[in-house]
Amino acid sequence: MAGNDSIVLDNIINQKTNTTGNKLPNDEFFEIFTFEQILKKYDLSYDELSYGKIGGGDDGGIDGFFIFINNEFVSEDAELENFKKSPCIQLFLIQSKRSDSFSEKAIEKWLSTIMNIFDLEKNIEQIQKYYNSDLINKVSFFRDLYLNLASQHPSIEITYVYASKGDVSSINKKIYNLSEVLKDNTLRYFSGARVNVSFVGARELIDSSRLEKSYTLQLKFTENVISRGEDNYVLLASLKDYYNFVTYDNDELRSYIFAFNVRDYQGSNVEVNKDIKSTLESKDKMDFWWLNNGITILSSKASVAGKTISLDDVQVVNGLQTTNTIYHYIKNRKNDKNELDEERAILIKIVVTNDPETRDRVIKATNFQTPIPPASLKATDPIQLDIENFFLNQEWFYDRRKNYYKNTGKQLDRIISIPYLAQSVIAIVFHEPDIARSRPSSILKKDNDYKRVFSQKISLEVYLFCAKTMKNLESSIRSFISNKVSNIVINEQWNHASPIRILMFHLGMLLVVKTLQKSDYKPKDVEVLKDMDFSNEFISNTLAELIQLTNNYVKSKALPINIGIKQKDFVTYILENVVLDNIK
Repeated sequence: MAGNDSIVLDNIINQKTNTTGNKLPNDEFFEIFTFEQILKKYDLSYDELSYGKIGGGDDGGIDGFFIFINNEFVSEDAELENFKKSPCIQLFLIQSKRSDSFSEKAIEKWLSTIMNIFDLEKNIEQIQKYYNSDLINKVSFFRDLYLNLASQHPSIEITYVYASKGDVSSINKKIYNLSEVLKDNTLRYFSGARVNVSFVGARELIDSSRLEKSYTLQLKFTENVISRGEDNYVLLASLKDYYNFVTYDNDELRSYIFAFNVRDYQGSNVEVNKDIKSTLESKDKMDFWWLNNGITILSSKASVAGKTISLDDVQVVNGLQTTNTIYHYIKNRKNDKNELDEERAILIKIVVTNDPETRDRVIKATNFQTPIPPASLKATDPIQLDIENFFLNQEWFYDRRKNYYKNTGKQLDRIISIPYLAQSVIAIVFHEPDIARSRPSSILKKDNDYKRVFSQKISLEVYLFCAKTMKNLESSIRSFISNKVSNIVINEQWNHASPIRILMFHLGMLLVVKTLQKSDYKPKDVEVLKDMDFSNEFISNTLAELIQLTNNYVKSKALPINIGIKQKDFVTYILENVVLDNIK
């Protein structure tokens, strides 16, 4: 059976490779695939899955390094003041191997690595010589986050996941014993933490991959539906039936149906969620929907049969806090084996539309009950729809709604997220790759920054040029490394994609600088390059020059690479020293 599982898993991965147009090497795609299955409940985008990937050698036995706070994915520029008292820090360290078994060596690597990365008495300068810059960057961020949140009394949960194509049921007892040692050693550095070691084999990966994201769901309701036509419905559903509607069969929340909701779940300690929970736990005779504003759902098609409504392309656009609180309330009762006699109802409004503008107006209108930063509603702005439509006409996919095109199986390397496009524009149009690199998720949080990046003054062709350039650079660099291009692999430090990847946005800027033959170009100047495809030779030569400039800069400043490249002075240095007369 174990052999069959491995064969089935290979077929699933091959199918996924074909449907997404994957161009990653097999080992790398397997890693991304396993990350996606292990972290499925977080519904991460391909950008986020790639962000957590540790590339190349010297990775300390860690292929994936993912941090969440209160179940929300965070990157190194997270604004920690958004997390209230007693946040929960969740760290996943993942080792993903295509082997058909589990080995002790994987656990031993972790044991060796945590002695360095979790010992706060060892500073980054002491340990950076042992690990690649990708891992050092993640470790630095984790340490800073942990220390900066210390005053908020965070809880911490560390989960080690060892994934392979093996059979979990046949794991040697010595490996389990080593995993207990790993737990004990981890607790030496974080007393009071929750530490888990999980083994994921072929069967577990298959089962997870089959948890399909169905956007056609059925909702039972309790009373006759109110409707003024086939494009709108108001109904009452029992809390139990609504719970079944928003969860998988394994009781995990279908987080993907909340992708259009502009707010994240704020946690159980937020006042409004305390009130909702209090209402749920109340023993009085008041029905739940009397005291709650209810849920708003968008759907592309609806049909009613008896007391069940079938909905296509389901998106819950308002009511995320209510839904999460109901979810935790009922799930806890099920876990406690309490009888679920819950017949109280929730009010649900359903709007059926295929028109993007109508959909966006509903999202905006239903999310203005409390103040929201303007950038939080960026996906509904007209310019975002314009960019999406323009990209579609060119067979590129602008994911202004997180994971929409990923979930519909579009080509992986042609999906562009809002943050990725913003980083590309900041680096190439405004020649600020340091900002693109150091603030990947917060570029758009200030309204002024958002309006600078997404402006009618920038042509749609330039947006597509920036996106295509960065995606093409990713592909070229993977090819250079796998083929060991001599002018790039100039020393051992640069012999894998890990450090090179963190220079991607600097490279994009330099290609434009060298093509325009000036380092002080204006945003308008980039328009002349809208149809430009940079040759591999040009990219290779420019990358080799950038690596040499980087080495010179960090050596003169006595800085680690991952710190030096985030500095504005580094951008100034390379712009002043780049050669502008060797274009081929």
